[in-house]
Amino acid sequence: MKTIKVNDMSCMHCVKKIQTSLLANGVDGNIDLMNHEVEVNERDINTAVEAIKAAGFTPEI
Repeated sequence: MKTIKVNDMSCMHCVKKIQTSLLANGVDGNIDLMNHEVEVNERDINTAVEAIKAAGFTPEI
């Protein structure tokens, strides 16, 4: 698993928006709001980063 930091994710609405974008791109991820992290399979990292960006957030690997 690979962790992506998303410091501008601050509420459950943000979580839902990111989750929806990940699923739309075929990525299954675990989202940790408290630590501002999204965990995905390493093979999905690039797709996940692009999906998070498309949702309006700033992912950091």
